[in-house]
Amino acid sequence: MSGRSSGGMKETIAVSLTNYLDSGCIVAGASGLTLWAEHFGLSSFSVGLLGALSANAFGAAVGALVGGRLADKFGRKFIYTYNLLVYMFGALFIIFAMNFPMLLAGFLIMGLSVGAGVPASWSYIAEMAHPDSRAHNIGISQLAWSLGPAIIFTLGVILAPLGLLGNRLLFVSLVLVAIVAWSLQRQLEESKDWEEENARQAVATEKAHPYKELFSNVVNKRSIVFLVGVYLFWNLVAGAMGFFMPFVYETVGGLTNSQANMLQAVMWIFTSLGSYFGFAKLGDKVDHRKFYFVGAIMAAASWVVLTFVGMSWLGLWVFVILWGISAGIGAQAFYALWASELFPTKFRGGAQGVMFFLVRGSCGIWSIVFPVILANLGFTVAGTVMIGLLLVSLVIGTVWTPKTRGKTLEQITQERYGKNDERVFSEDTPRGQEVK
Repeated sequence: MSGRSSGGMKETIAVSLTNYLDSGCIVAGASGLTLWAEHFGLSSFSVGLLGALSANAFGAAVGALVGGRLADKFGRKFIYTYNLLVYMFGALFIIFAMNFPMLLAGFLIMGLSVGAGVPASWSYIAEMAHPDSRAHNIGISQLAWSLGPAIIFTLGVILAPLGLLGNRLLFVSLVLVAIVAWSLQRQLEESKDWEEENARQAVATEKAHPYKELFSNVVNKRSIVFLVGVYLFWNLVAGAMGFFMPFVYETVGGLTNSQANMLQAVMWIFTSLGSYFGFAKLGDKVDHRKFYFVGAIMAAASWVVLTFVGMSWLGLWVFVILWGISAGIGAQAFYALWASELFPTKFRGGAQGVMFFLVRGSCGIWSIVFPVILANLGFTVAGTVMIGLLLVSLVIGTVWTPKTRGKTLEQITQERYGKNDERVFSEDTPRGQEVK
């Protein structure tokens, strides 16, 4: 269907609600972390476990690994039929949590659901989009992802006087959005790209497990290394911010909980603006290498300001604006675009699942390490590490930017693997087939 659809905007909006629910549950969990810790008398290990098994880390990692394979095997719509039911089930555990095991189960179940939905969502959006609007539609999905924290943090400020009840109500709001999203997604048609590939596989005389083909091909392995490099080092910073930034504002900057949530809400508003007016509007029109570099250098500069200028209100506002805009036009948006472009349909979802597993799994480990660095070595050291991670992502994405803009998914696949119905060659694939 890629290159033959009218643009897939209706489908993009329906599927993008999954991104809203992804980021929304991470932020809802983070904003109420201290409240849950006080209510149940949780140790620091228990608090870390909530973060590690949530949608921000291992929960989403495992969900993506499973969901990506299911999306390739049974179709993109298969995920949309069941996934949000699991999400709502997990949210109910948190809403009615009476003890720590119930709370932990809710975080884990929602994390699994979030992870399962991501590979199917980005694959479906790319497959339904016209080649001249693929970045635009990915940008819309990123807009939904950024609106989640903006809205949830704003609601968090409004509901703060209610204490723990207010945090439970945040998850109630997510359930309501999930009901709407599930209703819309059940009406979607299956991806024509997937249907055609599934038909080809059904009559193929030689069949190998898609993951065997994925990991035996040198072009695929290079793509995985490139994309994980772009996304992992950026996401270590963004993931820690998503879960721990209010804590950093309060403990290092001396802000109140309401001030910390307000800053986060404003940051995500700028991310929303960057996603729509930046990536969605310009992603199909401008040079990707230069565009990526601008977003990446803004991200690194924001942490330079926060780390070495300090947490004065001037420094905080400069940080919020720089990081907010960069997050809208930077690594995650480009990762979502490139990850859906650089692999054939037969394992487009599975490849994303593997990479998302590696990234979110690493984020889970980092969510344990980062607080230790912060507590024992201080914020300047922790901030310097963050700058270093962002610079690695900057270099990888800028140097090895693929030239895929304006091409259909079929054209990209043919350039990378040869014109043979998306065949995947082995290690002796002639060099020069990659997208230059």
